[in-house]
Amino acid sequence: MSILITSAMSAKAHSLKNQLNNNDIILGDYHEVPQFMLSAKLMGLPNPASVSYAHQMLTLCLDNSIKAIYVLDSNEAKQLVETKQLFAEYDIQINTDEI
Repeated sequence: MSILITSAMSAKAHSLKNQLNNNDIILGDYHEVPQFMLSAKLMGLPNPASVSYAHQMLTLCLDNSIKAIYVLDSNEAKQLVETKQLFAEYDIQINTDEI
């Protein structure tokens, strides 16, 4: 099972990745990510301004076997904290402590 860290283009995301020391970490960002950088370990995320953001994120997590999300962006955190129970029903943990 994988771990998703948001704000992939930030130094904080890479620092957290090193701290977690897990081989199944995926970095993601909703900001523009150069196409050549996108891969199985770095992906584009839905924009938290989207009305269906939480459901898009849930689908992304289920499709990629993600069991934990470390949210480093306050816009994303605001949206995901409101739907924490929905993610918990699918055994997906949302961590916003890093903000």
